[in-house]
Amino acid sequence: MAVLIYIMLINVCGFWIMGADKKRAQQHRWRISEERIWLVAIAFGALGVWLGMQTFRHKTKHRSFMYGVPLLLVIEAVFVAIYYSPFDL
Repeated sequence: MAVLIYIMLINVCGFWIMGADKKRAQQHRWRISEERIWLVAIAFGALGVWLGMQTFRHKTKHRSFMYGVPLLLVIEAVFVAIYYSPFDL
């Protein structure tokens, strides 16, 4: 149960970070670093980051985000599926 709560919270954080960074970019303010965005994505927040990319149309032209985040999302989904698998893998 704690794992699911963590995954939900980190994805909300990833979504929020993408929205906040887009708003800051439009206002020409200090930005959230790409390294921080990737850190959140790698910490099982790839779904939130990807949804934020699509919702806010942010970082959608950066190849590393365009291909890397969906790939990371698939990898994380596989890990979660294995973790919750009823079979001994």
